Amino acid sequence: MGKSLSLDIRERVVSLVEGGYSCHEAARRFRISAASAVRIMQRKRCSGSVVASVQGRPRTSKLDAVSGFLKSQIEATPDKTMPELAAELFEEHGIRATPAMLSRHLIHRLGYTYKKIPDCNGAPPEKGARCAIRVATLPPAKDAS
Repeated sequence: MGKSLSLDIRERVVSLVEGGYSCHEAARRFRISAASAVRIMQRKRCSGSVVASVQGRPRTSKLDAVSGFLKSQIEATPDKTMPELAAELFEEHGIRATPAMLSRHLIHRLGYTYKKIPDCNGAPPEKGARCAIRVATLPPAKDAS
C-alpha cells in the first residue's frame, strides 16, 4: 500500500488552489498527480480538513472481549499451558482459539513475557522460588561421558 502525501504538501496544494491556481497547475508545481490534487480539494470541501484518513484495517481480535478472563486465569495459575487455557476459554465462553493466537494476545495485548526456563544443564537463569521449583522438577541431566 502506498504512503499518503505529507500534511505539508496537502496544505500547500490547498493554499495554491485557493489562491487562484487550478488543481492541475498546483499538482504540476508540486510534482504530484492531478487526481491527488483533486482528491485533496474534495476532502477540504467536504470535511474542512486535509489530513489523510487512516489506512488499513482496524486491529481488533476476538480475544479482546475476553481479555479480563484470560488475565484472571493466568493470575490464578501462572504455570497454565496455552492448550489448557484454550480449552478453558472454549468451555467458559465458547470461543475457539489456538495456543499460538493466545500466546500472541498475551504478549502483545496484555504485556506478558515469555517464561524464563532453565537451560539444558539445569542451571537456573535467575534465582527465585518459582525457578527453584522448576529446576527441582526437571529430569536429571544426562552425563556426556
